[in-house]
Amino acid sequence: MLIQKAAITELEPLLELFDLYRMFYKQKSDLVGAKQFLTERISQHESVAFIALDGENPLGFVQLYPSFSSVSMKRSWILNDLYVKKEVRGMGVGENLLKKAIEFAKETGAKGLFLETASDNDNAQRLYEKIGFKKETNYFYYYSI
Repeated sequence: MLIQKAAITELEPLLELFDLYRMFYKQKSDLVGAKQFLTERISQHESVAFIALDGENPLGFVQLYPSFSSVSMKRSWILNDLYVKKEVRGMGVGENLLKKAIEFAKETGAKGLFLETASDNDNAQRLYEKIGFKKETNYFYYYSI
């Protein structure tokens, strides 16, 4: 398995995974929209994505969005998307993608790498905690609109 940073010139494998990811969350397939969205995010340096490949076969991806901490005056990363094809789940793809995301956050001098998951997503929570993520208990998160 090879994990590499997604390049704007080689979006096809990422497009397939991104479309499957969106369909997992009950969205309609939209490869045209996905290509536009990913092209804009990556070309404008608004996200960084890593893709896991087995030869030419895309296995999964992780996408990070930058954020900043005014208090620490440092960058942080939001792990917004993580997807692994159903047929290769449980084979270490997600774990390797998470490790790559952590490595990237460290390389960029980030304060941290943040993510959120559903309270009933036990499999993901076990994986996150196995990798070293800590569940936040000191803050409440609010959402509007």
